[in-house]
Parts: sequence; structure tokens; C-alpha cells
Amino acid sequence: MTVLDLKGVTKAYAGGVVALDDVSLSVHPGELLAIVGRSGSGKSTLLNIMGTLDAPSSGSVRVDGVDAGALRDRRLSALRGTRIGFVFQHFHLLDGLTAVDNVATALLYTRTPRNKRRALAEEALRQVGLGHRAGHRPQQLSGGEKQRVAIARALVHRPALVLADEPTGALDTATGTAVLDLLIDINKRLGTTIAVITHDRDVAARLPRRITLRDGRIVA
Repeated sequence: MTVLDLKGVTKAYAGGVVALDDVSLSVHPGELLAIVGRSGSGKSTLLNIMGTLDAPSSGSVRVDGVDAGALRDRRLSALRGTRIGFVFQHFHLLDGLTAVDNVATALLYTRTPRNKRRALAEEALRQVGLGHRAGHRPQQLSGGEKQRVAIARALVHRPALVLADEPTGALDTATGTAVLDLLIDINKRLGTTIAVITHDRDVAARLPRRITLRDGRIVA
């Protein structure tokens, strides 16, 4: 069974702009892959469709065996909240919450009992090497630490797929390398399926599978 299966996905906008053109892609459990392309290649649109944040104009999207196109908004949100983890370039942490509470927010959309959320969030922070920073707020953390918190948040509910959107893009070279090392380690150690969306070919070159987009099509 696939974790993600896109078949014949096209995304067209008013005015005849085609952001994705007949894209088919399967991701299997435990894979670590890069989706790479220049600005305007369709990466962001593909990310949104893979993450069920947007729907294709045509074609099908299955997440962990579930046809996303057959779900109404509430069930689609539940699918996204339980089966997909997101890591963003600019972290998207809540300034008023500690690291552990930021991580625990990902459990609000699951059936995890309130009294178990903190322990799970603390364990997720330990998995990314930040257990000792659990009580710190984002403004007390470095950029690399913020991204580690974001990765812990993406992992805490044990999703079928983690989508990492330019996870090194807001970091200096050394810190970005450390974050990529962490994602590679998580994939090997935990078996987490991870797709990294990036324009950086050096980042893509370190991952075992690479999908290249150009003008809305997979070209390699």
C-alpha cells in the first residue's frame, strides 16, 4: 500500500494558467524523497495538493489509502490532522507557547486524551534532541532549534507522511545541514516517510529519491 498516490493530477487556474499538468506520483512507506524544481515549477501547488490543502482540477489523490477527493471538509481536515505532518520554512510556531506546548498543538486534531498530550510532546522533543528546551518559548530559541520544534510537532502524532517545505531555506548553511541530517536520521531511525520540497539541488542530492518538476510536469 502507498502512503501517497497521485494519479493524473492537473491544477488549472482562471486565465489558462496550468500549475500542474498530469502529475502521477506514488510514495511508499519509509521513503525519503526530494521534490525539486525552480521557482514557478509547480512545487508549492504540488505540496498543497499532496497535503490536501488544495484540491486538483482533475485527477485523484489518495493519502494512506483514503481517497481525499471523496471526503467532505470535516473528514478531510481530520485526515490531514492525523495522517500528515507539516514542516514549514518559517517554522510557524506560536510565540506565546513553550516548545512543548507548540508540539502538543498537533494533537488537538487527534483523539489523544488531554492528560497524555504533554508526555507525547516531550518525547517528540527528545527525538529531535530538544528535550532540555521544552519550557522555552520561540523567542528564546535559535533558528535551528525552532525548526527542530517544528519537526517534533510534525512527528508527534505519528503521521503516515511528513511534508517538509524548504525546511533549510531560512537557515544558514551549517544549521541547514544539521536540520537535513536530522530528517535523514529520523527517516532511518523511526522509519518516518518524508518528502522534502526544495529548490536547492544540493539538498535534493543528499536524498535517495529525487523528483524533478519543471513547468508543472515531472521531468525526472
